[in-house]
Amino acid sequence: MLELVTDSQIYEKVICQQIPAAKTYVWIATSDLKDMYVDHRGRMVPFLEVLSGLIDRRVEIRLLHAKEPGQAFRKDFDKYPNLIRGMERILCPRVHVKSVIVDGRFAYMGSANLTGAGMGIKSKARRNFEAGIVTDDCTLVEAIMKQFDDIWRGQHCRQCQRKPFCADYPDIIGRS
Repeated sequence: MLELVTDSQIYEKVICQQIPAAKTYVWIATSDLKDMYVDHRGRMVPFLEVLSGLIDRRVEIRLLHAKEPGQAFRKDFDKYPNLIRGMERILCPRVHVKSVIVDGRFAYMGSANLTGAGMGIKSKARRNFEAGIVTDDCTLVEAIMKQFDDIWRGQHCRQCQRKPFCADYPDIIGRS
C-alpha cells in the first residue's frame, strides 16, 4: 500500500488507526510539537494520554523534535509520569522531517507537524493544508526508519554546525 493522505486523513489514518494499534514501538519525528487533543474511545484527551497507554502496554516510544514544546504540552506531560521513563526524546534543532513509524510495518511521511492544526484535528477553518504518504511497503518503511535512526543515533552530529543549540549533543555522540 502507498497512499496519499491530506488534511484530516492524516489524523484519521495515523493518529487514530495506526498509533493506537502499535504492538512494539512508535517512532515520531516532528519539527514542531504542541499540546494536541485527540478522540480516544469517544472522548477528547491529550495525545500524550494515548502515548501513556502505549507505554503501559510496553510499547517503546521515541520522539525526535526540533524545539521544546510549549507550556500546555509540558503541563499535560506532567499528568502522565510514565512518560518520563517510558518515552525517549531527543531534541535536535535540525529536525524538520515529519514521520511516524509503527512497528516497522507502517510509516507516514509528509508535511504535518505533531500539532492539532498539522494533523488535521482542528476545524476546517483552523487546520493547516497538509499532505503526505502512508505506506506498508517494506522498502519505503525501511528507508524512513533509516533516516529516523541515523538522526537518533547522532550520525550527523559531529559535522553539525548547530551543536551549541543541541541540548542532547553529548548524549547522542556517546551512542554513535
